[in-house]
Amino acid sequence: MTAGRPIPSFEGWRALVVHRPHANVDATLLQFERLGISAAHCWPEMAGDTGLSQWNVLVIDADMGYDGQFPWQPGAAPMPIIALIGSEAPGRVSWAMNQGADAHLLKPIGSAGLYSALVIARHSFAQRTALAGEIASLRMRLQSREALAEATALLMVRDNISSRAAFQKLRMQAMSERRAIELIAEELIAAVDLERKQR
Repeated sequence: MTAGRPIPSFEGWRALVVHRPHANVDATLLQFERLGISAAHCWPEMAGDTGLSQWNVLVIDADMGYDGQFPWQPGAAPMPIIALIGSEAPGRVSWAMNQGADAHLLKPIGSAGLYSALVIARHSFAQRTALAGEIASLRMRLQSREALAEATALLMVRDNISSRAAFQKLRMQAMSERRAIELIAEELIAAVDLERKQR
């Protein structure tokens, strides 16, 4: 057996179970208690004073959950989600997936399964969050490159110089001002736009 990931600890975690009162909720809360995780239960919505930052994981009712139930856009939960699924109707499974369920437990809930779901949910959420951050970073870089290309073209036309000379001009200004070349490019574009509007 090869060394794998460290054994996850959920010490100090708090869980919120958003599910109609049911024996499945009782079984879930009991499993949380056995794992040393503080858990609370509410239905049908998260209470207004329920600060999101105090929860580390959310358990939702995939069978009775509904659109607009949570104070964030579908798929944008600020914590891992575990869906409790009783009905495997395609619409209910799809709803749970749209909410961003990172793991699931099939009902009826017994005395085991929650730990595995927590490990998978935490890992999936971390990967999804990292990927979203990477995509946002790539979009910013793409936007910056577009601004740099536009600023280079503006200098080429305005100063009647080659693309290499225009880029070098931007680069030298950025170096002399000790600022990012992308910021110099954006400022040039803004200045040219303002100049055009004032004509």
